[in-house]
Amino acid sequence: MPVSETLIIAILFFVGAALYASVGHGGASSYLAVMGLFSLAPSVMKPTALALNILVSAIATFKFYRAGLFSWRLFWPFAAASIPAAFGGGATMLPARSYKFVVGVVLLYAAVSMFRSALRPLDRETHAPPLWAAIAAGAAIGFLSGLTGVGGGIFLSPLILYMGWAETRVTSGVAAPFILVNSIAGLLGHFSGMAQLPPNVPIWGAAAVLGGWIGASYGSKRAPAPVLRQLLSLVLIVAGVKLIFY
Repeated sequence: MPVSETLIIAILFFVGAALYASVGHGGASSYLAVMGLFSLAPSVMKPTALALNILVSAIATFKFYRAGLFSWRLFWPFAAASIPAAFGGGATMLPARSYKFVVGVVLLYAAVSMFRSALRPLDRETHAPPLWAAIAAGAAIGFLSGLTGVGGGIFLSPLILYMGWAETRVTSGVAAPFILVNSIAGLLGHFSGMAQLPPNVPIWGAAAVLGGWIGASYGSKRAPAPVLRQLLSLVLIVAGVKLIFY
């Protein structure tokens, strides 16, 4: 890969990490979108997205935890079911065309979710989720996370908010460690098939860490600008359509 292309991707990863970390996410959707736009192979996309997700979600976890926004009671049933499922999903290798189609659909879903979250609905009265619902949702999200290379936050956060299981900033505080454990499990599952990370990951990782630190520092203290998330949703739509149809 040319150096100029590597640096352009690094800059885009920095922007994606900053925006996603501001809401407690690892940014995998944006990384997959960028790699899809640059026509990188699925064998590169999946492990790269998971690896960068681990770095950024670890930062987001630290920042949101220090801000007092983590809830163990809400986190553990989702995570307990999602970790083994994410490992299984990470070990599952889809054919290249099927993988791109599935990721394209996930990116379109992420675009809609990101755009709707930018409307910043008011928080309502919350209640704890039923144990069976949290376990079932965690298992399903975990497998899809490992299969595609996302961390699961784009599915978990809308679900928690829609069901009224937590207010917005606590949802971000739970999503960050959920993404972290899923991404670790998914990458370990992927490595069980003797896969390797691409050589550009150190450069891209440094860009993602810097963006993630800035975004999480901002998001753990105040809500991110809605217009930025609306613009990001447009990028996800373009990338999703490209992966599905081209």
